[in-house]
Amino acid sequence: MKIIITLFILIASITSVYAESIGNEYGYANGWFNGQEATVKNVKLKIGEPAIIKVMINSNISGHVFVKLTNPLVTEPYYVIEGPSKIGESINNYDITNGWSQTYTWTIAPNGAWKNGNAPINVFVQFFNMKTKDNKMIEFTIANPHILDEQYPGSSSTPAHTSGITPGAPAPKEAPFVHAIAALVVMMVVWWWRRR
Repeated sequence: MKIIITLFILIASITSVYAESIGNEYGYANGWFNGQEATVKNVKLKIGEPAIIKVMINSNISGHVFVKLTNPLVTEPYYVIEGPSKIGESINNYDITNGWSQTYTWTIAPNGAWKNGNAPINVFVQFFNMKTKDNKMIEFTIANPHILDEQYPGSSSTPAHTSGITPGAPAPKEAPFVHAIAALVVMMVVWWWRRR
């Protein structure tokens, strides 16, 4: 019984760590939307309503790392209120070393050009390895907000005061497959109990 419980705790903790980042052997990235870990669903934003996007990049190689926020729509639905780049503009990190890490934060808001529909916010990261001279890329959706055809009141005030956002404090996210693992452990316990 102790072995099964230990196995369950080990698998659940490994699954939680895995769920927090997306990557490959060259590096990985984490993303948050208003403090919730990516990918955030069921979000609604009004025109001008601020949202905080946070992206953390870690490199396992020496070389270059390129980072940008992207959107798959032809019409750009967001503008950057504050941040290190505009949507679609690359942040170029040249000559970084293995173990390099950087966190970027943007405050964005819907600009009114896209309404009554979803507008994904993606992050794109490209790692260029100086030794092998090849690239590996990561791209994932941080959030997929539905933009309402409504104006956000007080959109000129600071995001932390108008929306209750606490920057830099991501909320814990339940790891995927934990329920499936728990069910598997329960079935194993029942099977073990019947064998006795």
